[in-house]
Amino acid sequence: MYDPLNNFLFYKTFGEKGNEVQLLGFINAVLGSSGDKNFISVEILENKSFMAEIIGKKSCTLDVRAKMQNGTMVNIEVQLQDKHNMEKRSLFYLSKEYTRQLKAGEDYIDLPDVIGINIVNFDFPATRNFHSCFHLREDTERDIILTNSLEIHFINMVKYRKQGKGKLDDPLCRWLTWFDKDSPPELLQEVVSMDTAIQTADKRMVDLIQDEDEFLAYMRYVMAECDRTSEINFALNKGKEEGREEVLNLLAQGLSVEEIKQRLE
Repeated sequence: MYDPLNNFLFYKTFGEKGNEVQLLGFINAVLGSSGDKNFISVEILENKSFMAEIIGKKSCTLDVRAKMQNGTMVNIEVQLQDKHNMEKRSLFYLSKEYTRQLKAGEDYIDLPDVIGINIVNFDFPATRNFHSCFHLREDTERDIILTNSLEIHFINMVKYRKQGKGKLDDPLCRWLTWFDKDSPPELLQEVVSMDTAIQTADKRMVDLIQDEDEFLAYMRYVMAECDRTSEINFALNKGKEEGREEVLNLLAQGLSVEEIKQRLE
């Protein structure tokens, strides 16, 4: 069973031109759950550099970037492991997306709204529900939002498995059922039959796995991730004597395993 939340498969299913149907369906499922108006079209902004990184056997994180019909930018990130930096990481990518849109000579008013969607396979953030949405609000008058220009969504798969399983009347729960690699086959078949966008995503993923070149690229990515996980575990085990918390902090700062080893020696 392949994991739809594997970064490589997720990007190839949602982040390349031709994947507009399933990407629009997923974005509207997320935004519809928070009461926002649905979008009617999406333009995918491809990450052209990632294939070179895969072929070069480098581990990389792939993001899905899209532009909606009203100019709103959407950035989707998948994080399977808790690196203890998710809030800062999300804010960094959101602000980077926001500021990159302003061209020389343009006014700040021309900046588009930016929406970040983070799918995490660990228990974050510390909210009650599996789907949370954050804005910039006034501390004491919670009904006053400074601006709608920045919006951050978190989809917590750990909480979803406790709260949302089987709620197939909810479009977002149908997507998360499909994303969950441990969903029973009969449940997967049901959600695929209920939702055209999910059906399109499912066919795309099947085609990827059956394509020899795509499958080899996928395996390269999986092996690179396994190598990195082994290196991280080595650093953490070594860090038991030197301070496990220090190792985690250095990993969160983006230091390579080799750099961490040098610091611990």
